[in-house]
Amino acid sequence: MTKRATMIDVAQRAGVSQATVSLVMNGVSNPRVSQATRARVMEAAEELGYRKGPRHNVPEHRRPVIGLLIDEVMSTPFAMPFIEGARDEAALQDVIVATFCTRSDPKLENAALDLLFEMNVIGILYTTLTTRQVVAPDRLSDMPTVLMNCYEKQRRHPSVVPGDVAGGHAATDALLRAGHRRIAHLKGEEWIEAAQDREKGYRQALTTWDVPIDEELILTGGWTVDGGRALTTRLLDSADPPTAIFCFNDRMAVGAYDAIKSRGLRVPEDISVVGFDDEDLASYMVPPLSTVLLPHDEMARWAVGTLLDQNDGISAHRSAQRVKIECPLIERGSIHPVPSTERG
Repeated sequence: MTKRATMIDVAQRAGVSQATVSLVMNGVSNPRVSQATRARVMEAAEELGYRKGPRHNVPEHRRPVIGLLIDEVMSTPFAMPFIEGARDEAALQDVIVATFCTRSDPKLENAALDLLFEMNVIGILYTTLTTRQVVAPDRLSDMPTVLMNCYEKQRRHPSVVPGDVAGGHAATDALLRAGHRRIAHLKGEEWIEAAQDREKGYRQALTTWDVPIDEELILTGGWTVDGGRALTTRLLDSADPPTAIFCFNDRMAVGAYDAIKSRGLRVPEDISVVGFDDEDLASYMVPPLSTVLLPHDEMARWAVGTLLDQNDGISAHRSAQRVKIECPLIERGSIHPVPSTERG
């Protein structure tokens, strides 16, 4: 019997992500997907004979269920993009998503799994709000499972995480292209994996441009507005302050704006600033903040598609894959060319 083409096959043929194929095939509007990309995806689908459609033909009261276990929902604003992205993608396949907040408590995880296994559950999205290594419950070994925003050392399940290193590189590269050479980095706490990766991207970009890394321009101070304000004040008090700042997240960038403006300086004419996360507040800052997008919706869509393929027995051989979704730079108004007198 001829193997049925999947979204993974279409993605490989078109040279795009599985999430992009899903957006195109289901007619979902997304400004990141160009008309040329849409045409390429449709052409690949036609060549492979791929046809979208519900994977499960069951009565409404027996619609299949995906369980989404997430450790936190309140500490950052990013739980909802995960939940909504998974829900929307699953709905396109006539599947329901049931969400449980477990606080990483094994007892709560087991209770949630007990309920899900009593339902028409077809798979589990095991999710963390911050990117980190986990050990998924052993009970998931015999259940189609995808790890979302986390991964296992043993690689027992497919996983999807954001490309934080590349995102940090893109943010720093944008400042370098604007002529900046004294670029500070306000980094997150050392225990945060995303902080380590974004700093790595920052360092790689400087190295690529043959710009010496000045350790005095790399400051650690959490991820809050207050932290960003305090660290930027320290930088402005230094003998040779930076002309640009790359912040671990948008909240630190808010603090950086405050400190810069309190000195009578302007963003971006005097100091350029780039954030990370693309929180809603970024586009409302004055000037609007250039930042790096965390692709939570795209990650969730990829996870659901992979889970459904796994449930259909299509991608079992891909169980060890760990996918990183691109974190694109969103350029707004906070980057300005460095004055020619300050160019290195």
